[in-house]
Amino acid sequence: MIHSSSVVGPQCSLGDGVEIGPFCVVGVDGPDEPLVVGDAATIRSHAVVYRGTTIGARFQTGHHVLIREFTEIGDDVSIGTGSIVEHHVRLADGVRLHSRCFVPEHSVVERGAWLGPGVTVTNARYPNRPDTKANLEGVVVEEGAVIGAAVVLLPGVRIGAGALVGAGAVVVEHVKAGTTVVGNPARVVS
Repeated sequence: MIHSSSVVGPQCSLGDGVEIGPFCVVGVDGPDEPLVVGDAATIRSHAVVYRGTTIGARFQTGHHVLIREFTEIGDDVSIGTGSIVEHHVRLADGVRLHSRCFVPEHSVVERGAWLGPGVTVTNARYPNRPDTKANLEGVVVEEGAVIGAAVVLLPGVRIGAGALVGAGAVVVEHVKAGTTVVGNPARVVS
């Protein structure tokens, strides 16, 4: 079901049972490539999803979500209210972004990883310079890693599989698989 107040572009391939709530803009902005949304997806009110993005089955958004072009989203992914996913991002199956997350271009979040409310991922080590865009460094959050509320991940870091980053941490270096880090700057506690 598509709410009558929403705008859905002509280059959209919507799977069976897709629900688009009120005041959404889906498949209008972005490159001249289709938006593909898998079966049983729910896109809630005031979401904007660009063309050129591929979304798997059973996808869920909260309200006021923005998803930019050339993003790949797997099955069973949930993106919480007020979150922004920039272009050229990959979210694997079972990823959960809680409310108010920011995930910039070239980020990869692997299967089953979880980002808590207010997580900020960054990708520009030296922002606002003429060569900033040419030198972006994506962050990788490996399978099953858990990133606590209000964490900041600095450009180029890799969070290992099954790692836990405690709430409010600022991660400036890679985190090994299975470890727990806390603090600013983040340090290993187990």
